[in-house]
Amino acid sequence: MSTADALQNTSEARIRRRIPEQLDDIERIEPQPDFRVDLERIRFSPYFSRLSAVTQVISQAGAGPVIHNRLTHSVKVTAVARSIAVMLEQDRGDTGRLVRELGGCDPVVVQAAASAHDLGHPPFGHLGEQVLDRLARERLGLSEGFEGNAQTFRILTELDACDATEQGLNLTAAVRAGVLKYPWLRAEWQSRVRTDMPDGMPRGVGSQRNGGADKFSVYTLDVDELRDAQSAFPNIGGWRQTVECSVMDIADDIAYSIHDLDDFYRAGVLQQASVSAELRSWLRDQSHLSRLDEQSLEASARTPGHALELVRRRIHTRDAWIASDDAFRAAVQRVSEDLGDGLLSVPFDGSMGAERAISSFTRSWINRLQRSIVVDRTPHVRSAHVRLGQQAWHDVVVLKFVHTRFVLERPDLATYQRGQGRVLETLVEGFRAWLSDEDDAARAPRRLVELVQVATAGYFRLRSETPELLRGSTDDESLIARGRGRGIVDYIASLTDSQAMSVASLISGTSEHLWEGGTGI
Repeated sequence: MSTADALQNTSEARIRRRIPEQLDDIERIEPQPDFRVDLERIRFSPYFSRLSAVTQVISQAGAGPVIHNRLTHSVKVTAVARSIAVMLEQDRGDTGRLVRELGGCDPVVVQAAASAHDLGHPPFGHLGEQVLDRLARERLGLSEGFEGNAQTFRILTELDACDATEQGLNLTAAVRAGVLKYPWLRAEWQSRVRTDMPDGMPRGVGSQRNGGADKFSVYTLDVDELRDAQSAFPNIGGWRQTVECSVMDIADDIAYSIHDLDDFYRAGVLQQASVSAELRSWLRDQSHLSRLDEQSLEASARTPGHALELVRRRIHTRDAWIASDDAFRAAVQRVSEDLGDGLLSVPFDGSMGAERAISSFTRSWINRLQRSIVVDRTPHVRSAHVRLGQQAWHDVVVLKFVHTRFVLERPDLATYQRGQGRVLETLVEGFRAWLSDEDDAARAPRRLVELVQVATAGYFRLRSETPELLRGSTDDESLIARGRGRGIVDYIASLTDSQAMSVASLISGTSEHLWEGGTGI
């Protein structure tokens, strides 16, 4: 087969849908109407609208309306991703040829994937994801637990609805593959050593795999959709992202590392003195810090410079393929100058000058990171075909460190999150008890009952068609229990922050606002 024929076959496979559709005349106006249809289906989805009321890191209720939520974050990821995709698509050199060989990089596909990438996030940000995963495994008996990326794929392929199909959005293979950041099942990596991967495990699998991969993009219920999407990309190896997915993933990293700093500066959380002390102390004392043993560093991690030295060592352990002490030092120096001595040197006061300072910081960093893109034919197992260059990679590591060290580890945020975790626990226990009550289960929210039915039917279908994928007991009673558990998780993950709190107060009997709290559940 000639190269031209291979590219043509790939192009046709990329627009394939699980259920063939005939597009309307108005949908055919654009050169690539199939991908545009996908983008609009995602943007018009109630799951997408819901993101405006889901926490990114800190709640708007406590920090003001300019703080990012999941929707504004997704919009900005889309903008960054599109810029990178256009650059790659228009490249007429070796990079562009390689991108086309690997399946292409259509800007609309990238926009669709970026718009969809956070659809599966539950209430309360990453804290909600961790708590719901634990509750799903410990309270509901779901060995796969919960994972936001897998939930996103499940929404797109099974839970959302459109006029073309009864279940799912019936998206093209390219867009479905575009959201597969971790294209494997959780159980694929359970208690196994990959002898064919001597350089380590893919990013996201984790090192402690008794429970399977830490991050994964598909539940067993939706594995057929995974395989169908991957089949459209014959030149993408196993456990690899497509080019379009890699672009979305990089854009997510860029937006997350920069726009979250924007939020924390506005909210007065990032303090110039503490951030600068950490960065400057490491720059000044790095020679001394490098001689300390890890136990001593961990014991004094609150001392300026020590936590950053731990980060330097850990990237050498996890990512020796790209780690560089020179690049790390240059990244610390740059962040110290631009953030510590620059943006944070003047407290945010809401003035036009402060807004210009944020805009300048954000624009310069995003532009530089976008220009650092590298495309690899045979990337390292922990990398992807499209990645950030070495220096930019280290820059993002240091930016994320600032985010983690001075925001996520704050005791006041942790206290607030503990309360949010209890809300999710109340929901899981409340719905589990309700659906187990034979006398009252029929009065449960209609949407919850439907989601349980969908999940239960899926488990019975798996037992009939691919029983080897099901772990544990597969008798009728066990599958019904799994379906109930997965349906509960699907339902809770679809709530906004405020809905989760309202429904938790209703189901626990502590709310006096029946109709307001119950609207839309």
